[in-house]
Amino acid sequence: MSKSNYILKDESAVYYECGFSCDNEIFLKLGSEAFFITDARYTTEAKEQIKNACVIEADRDLIAKAKNLIKKSKIKNLIFDPNEWSVSAYEKLAKSLDIKWIKKEKFSHKKRIIKREDEIEIIQEAVKIGAKGFDRFAAYLRDNSQAALSEKRLFFEMKSILEDFGEYALSFDPIVAINHNAAKPHALPTDTTLKSGDLLLVDAGVKYQRYCSDRTRTALFDREIAFSKEQRFKDPKVQKIYDLVLKAQESAIKAIKPGMQASEIDKVAREVIDKGGYGKYFTHSTGHGVGLDIHEEPYISKRSKTTIKEGMVFTVEPGIYLPGAFGVRIEDMVVVRGSGAEIL
Repeated sequence: MSKSNYILKDESAVYYECGFSCDNEIFLKLGSEAFFITDARYTTEAKEQIKNACVIEADRDLIAKAKNLIKKSKIKNLIFDPNEWSVSAYEKLAKSLDIKWIKKEKFSHKKRIIKREDEIEIIQEAVKIGAKGFDRFAAYLRDNSQAALSEKRLFFEMKSILEDFGEYALSFDPIVAINHNAAKPHALPTDTTLKSGDLLLVDAGVKYQRYCSDRTRTALFDREIAFSKEQRFKDPKVQKIYDLVLKAQESAIKAIKPGMQASEIDKVAREVIDKGGYGKYFTHSTGHGVGLDIHEEPYISKRSKTTIKEGMVFTVEPGIYLPGAFGVRIEDMVVVRGSGAEIL
């Protein structure tokens, strides 16, 4: 029975359960019954979209309503994810409830780690929309190749292109970095302007039906810029680093098989870069799961103990970052199939 009783507050976790979420909600699964608790601002839309849970309207104090339902259900235990609750909210929730609280971190992420085929199809569409955004951004750059465009302006333009006049939400704020700023994996836009011959790193994604995409390309900026993986830089050192990162990414993707450890994928990418002499400049993990959240299970890192299984969706994104000089990252999303990884 313990597995069937849980309480959720995170928007993505709640959406996964019932197909709707908002910024003021509690979802309860108590045995065979499910309840979506929210306030009057959201009840009409919730009732229209939720088919598998009872929508309950409360005032702004949703916790009191949740406690009443828990008491009436006479359950003995309840699973919760401590990451979803502030200390004060949890204390208020747990007070005077005579039940066993079962703490499970990443409870929803672990439920969602294997994607259903319908989820994979939605994610694939998100990836396609995101890739088209990169193509449109490249066209914008070609059309404005003589303009002195700052990273801040490029950030604005990429964001606008991806949003497509409000059609899509973004997975995260785009990263648009020139030369030395690209040496910061999560660079913030500056007033640095783009010039012919510069290295340009772009990391961006969109949401489609709530599911995220994530892609990174590093390219040479000139009048013919394109965000393909085939890049020819004028600086031989930049080209060497780029080729090394591309080899690491391709090797890691090729190695992916069901049954292996996530840490083994990270090791393949890391060994390529280590052998090339730049191991200490690969400063982050090789990838992360993507779904309703931009970062979720599985994490493709040297410390991960996750076993790779069919239906998992994650990024493969090795990088090399030389402080004060430049950085290179290449990222694609993959889904694990029986025979290996399929690039989405």
